[in-house]
Amino acid sequence: MGERYQAYPEYKDSGVEWLKMIPVSWSTSRLKRLVDQNRQITYGIVQAGPNIENGIPYIRPADMTDENGIKSYENLLRTSKDIAADYDRSKIKSGDIVCSIGPSFGKLMITPESLDGANLTQGTARVAISSENVARYYFWGLRSSSSFRQWESGVGGATFRALNLGPLADTQLAFPSKKEQECIANFLDYETSKIDTLIEKQQQLIKLLKEKRQAVISHAVTKGLNPDAPMKDSGVEWLGEVPEHWGVMQFRRITCLQQGLQIPQENRFAESGQNRAEYITIKSINSGSDRVHKEFIESPSKRVVCSMSDVLLARTGATGEVVTNVTGVFHNNFFKVNYDKYKIAKDYLVYILKVNEIKSHLLMLAGTTTIPDLNHGAFLGTLICLPTLEEQLQICIYLDKELDKYYYLGNQAQKFIELLKERRTALISAAVTGKIDVRNWKSPEQNKTNKEDTL
Repeated sequence: MGERYQAYPEYKDSGVEWLKMIPVSWSTSRLKRLVDQNRQITYGIVQAGPNIENGIPYIRPADMTDENGIKSYENLLRTSKDIAADYDRSKIKSGDIVCSIGPSFGKLMITPESLDGANLTQGTARVAISSENVARYYFWGLRSSSSFRQWESGVGGATFRALNLGPLADTQLAFPSKKEQECIANFLDYETSKIDTLIEKQQQLIKLLKEKRQAVISHAVTKGLNPDAPMKDSGVEWLGEVPEHWGVMQFRRITCLQQGLQIPQENRFAESGQNRAEYITIKSINSGSDRVHKEFIESPSKRVVCSMSDVLLARTGATGEVVTNVTGVFHNNFFKVNYDKYKIAKDYLVYILKVNEIKSHLLMLAGTTTIPDLNHGAFLGTLICLPTLEEQLQICIYLDKELDKYYYLGNQAQKFIELLKERRTALISAAVTGKIDVRNWKSPEQNKTNKEDTL
């Protein structure tokens, strides 16, 4: 962890693969030995029944953030007092640790006073640390990489990746004195909060850069590059004024649409062979094709194949999202936007489709149903403003150059976030396994108080 933090004077082998060396004065313990023996580790209600107004609130994994408590108290579901009474064994008290054990296992929270008396579901577990120990220290211990490695080894390659109570209760943790537990908890509360503040600022910067990119695109493709150009009313409310020499026309004047492949039958998928093409779906685009299982179509029709020069527009599933520079068979959720290359440049078409006002308009046309679906006519009837092909190319060159600056700054901010997250994880693990000695650590506020006391 660098020169800022000292190590303990002496270490010993913990005998636990996940913890390795620990300070000589420390020991190790399984989590089940650290809890109030009258309130063992347990999961909650199996069948909570219908939501009851003014009933007993219960916590699901979906209600929890990774470690910052409940996302929204207003969205907590409530069960009847009779059902809650049947599950009195899993009632939580202020200060208890709640751990998600479902597929999204490892989320943790310390129960606040406002949820004293609440309950849990089958996907969450209560860990009631005994009064001889500091719950906040074990909260950080369970958030450490050593705990997650233990849990992952227990889950392995299971189809349903859930953390059972047994492996949770058997989690091996480093066990310092209560005073040291308090010091470590205070240290991590303060230091992780500082890192979280830095991460939040970088995330806000990324958001601002994204908004700035959108504003630059919108202005360039609706107002042009010449601030002194005479303007005219486009007649379109969300377009406003446009350069006088630009044309205002419907998409049908410069584009036509092709719909993609309907969900193919199993025998259309190919594991190998020369006459196959990758299947492009909303899922593969949203997740990144390198992170999902790729599917391939055997001998696809040319009608549903796209090349690097084609432009895809999601009509449903992610309505209005643009995909380009991909090859393969495109799913029925996409339109391929064929364009007149003598009237509009591909890159300019892509920039038009990325304008927030256009995307909002297309989403409105797609309807307000649960799953919006954009039809051919609605898209082709949408009005846009279009300069000459030469001016389009000039705008594209300008935008490519300008946006590169924002992408670079955004990438730098994202890299910084990743470094901060790595440091945060390393700091937690180092503190709860005794790799750094924080017994004499004091917050700046404590140091200030001590200095004032000596004056």
